[in-house]
Amino acid sequence: MSTAELHTLTGAYALHALPESERQAFERHLQDCEACTQEVRELSATAARLGLAVAEAPPRDLRDRVLREITTVRQETPAHGRRERTGGSGRTGRWYAYALAACIAAAAAFGGVAVWQNQVAQDAQQEANQAQRQNEQLAQVLSAPDAKTSSADLTGGAHGTVVVSQSQNRAVFLASGMAQPPSGKVYQIWFNDAGTMRSAGLMDPKASDDAVLLDGPVDQASGMGITVEPTGGSAEPTSDPVALMEFPTA
Repeated sequence: MSTAELHTLTGAYALHALPESERQAFERHLQDCEACTQEVRELSATAARLGLAVAEAPPRDLRDRVLREITTVRQETPAHGRRERTGGSGRTGRWYAYALAACIAAAAAFGGVAVWQNQVAQDAQQEANQAQRQNEQLAQVLSAPDAKTSSADLTGGAHGTVVVSQSQNRAVFLASGMAQPPSGKVYQIWFNDAGTMRSAGLMDPKASDDAVLLDGPVDQASGMGITVEPTGGSAEPTSDPVALMEFPTA
């Protein structure tokens, strides 16, 4: 398995979804790859946060309510032979009722945990699959035979490189040394369609170095710009660009 392929396994590893052979190979890779180690750490933390977001604890009075109501429910009369074995005492029936109540309470509690765990796994798996698809698309642009690059110095000492593949009709923006945007703000990338700005996605506000697969086809765009927008992005630019870059020409 190549190093490029190993880089795409962070999500599956964080979810314990790798077969044994791939898990061992990936763990050897982690010993020398700080980037994958950090990504696994972040994906695992994300899965935990997703779990907390959807968890629903059973009501505190559930067990007491079940124990109380079970005493009012008529139990099935034991068979004659069973009464003889218990010496005619009702003690077994009472213990059965209490045991049944405890099982119901436990099932309710652990049933909620099972639903939560299943939802966490599904959400985290979807996120991992999406990240892997984006990584694969990003790699396709960077490795395309017709990929062309253009670089420029940005404000604040940052540096940007844009890679465009006409055959893929996609572009990738690579940034280094980007200052974090103000609180409540995010960097938004725009395609420049003959002076009309078309949203191309958001950058990670916490990452000073970032690789972004621009959202949507390049089509006739001649370049890109970056503005500072409210968290979540805007339908159109609301501030002056902090960067403008021309796409490389053939």
